[in-house]
Amino acid sequence: MRARLIYNPTSGHETLRENVGDILNILEKAGYEASAFRTTPEEDSAMHEARRVAEEGFDLIIAAGGDGTINEVVNGISPLEKRPEIAIIPAGTTNDFARALKIPRDDVVEAAKVILKKQKLPIDIGQAGDKYFMNIAGGGSMTELTYEVPSAYKSILGYLAYLLKGAELLPKNSPIDMHIEYDDGVFDGKATLFLIGLTNSIGGMEQIAPDSVIGDGTFSLIIVKETNIRDLVHLIALVINGGRHVDNPKVIYTKTKKLSVRANNDSKIMINLDGEYGGDAPMDLVNLHNHLTIYANIDSMPDKSIPENVNIKKESD
Repeated sequence: MRARLIYNPTSGHETLRENVGDILNILEKAGYEASAFRTTPEEDSAMHEARRVAEEGFDLIIAAGGDGTINEVVNGISPLEKRPEIAIIPAGTTNDFARALKIPRDDVVEAAKVILKKQKLPIDIGQAGDKYFMNIAGGGSMTELTYEVPSAYKSILGYLAYLLKGAELLPKNSPIDMHIEYDDGVFDGKATLFLIGLTNSIGGMEQIAPDSVIGDGTFSLIIVKETNIRDLVHLIALVINGGRHVDNPKVIYTKTKKLSVRANNDSKIMINLDGEYGGDAPMDLVNLHNHLTIYANIDSMPDKSIPENVNIKKESD
C-alpha cells in the first residue's frame, strides 16, 4: 500500500517540517510505503498533488496543515470516481475538522499515530458548484470577517483573531435580504448569516451544531434572522452555554440534505467554504453522503456523533 504525506511547511510554526521523518516512520509502521510532498506557494499546490497521486492509485493521502490544506486535498480527490482514503494531521489555527474527529491538535506526531489504530469513518462532503467543503459553508455579513483577518494574525493569535475582528465588525453588521430553500422549508427575509455544517465544530466552538452526527447524510443548518448587536452577543453566550441558541426565536435550526440560496435584491452574498471565499450566490449546496473515508480517533469520539448504522469497533469495546 502506498501513502503520500502532503504537508504545508509553514503551518504550526514549522513543526511539520521538523517532524516529517517521524511521520513517515509511523506510516511505514502502519504498513504503507510512504513518501512526502512539501506544498509550494503556487496556488492550489496541495490540491493538484492530491489529484495526481489519487490518479496514480495511491491508497492513502495524509493532509498535514491547517483547514485550508485539508480543504485543498478534499477538493483534489472528491471529483474522482476512485478516491484514496485520507488522514489529517492538524497544524493550523482553529483545526475544526480535527477537533470533531478528536485528533490531537498540539502534537503532529501524536496526530499521525492515530493511523496506527486503524479506525476509519465514512464521512460526508459538501459540494457547492464545482467546489467541495468538508466542514462548513455559510454566507451573510458576519461570515465575511473570515476574509478580513490577515494570515499573519491567524497564525499568531488563532481563534482570538476572529473574535477581535468580529467585535470590530459588529457595529457595521447589516442583515441581507435572502431566499433560502432547504428540505423542510423556505426562509425568505433578512438574515444576519446562515451556516451549514458537517461536524459539531465551527470556528473552534463545539456547540454550534450540538446534535451533529458525522456521516449521517445531512447538514446542520443554522439561519440567524435579522439581529442587532445585543441579540448577537446574547446568541454567542447561548452557544457557549451548552448550545442553547438552537431554541432561540431568532434562530432557525434544522437538518437538510441540500440548500439553495440567493439574494432577494441587488445584495451580494459571498459564500464561505471552510473559511475561504467560494463564490457568490445564487448557489446550490448538496451533501455527498459517505463520499470519503478518513482515519479518526474514534475511541475519543462520543457515540452520539457517529451514525448508529456504522459498526466501528473501539479499543475499549
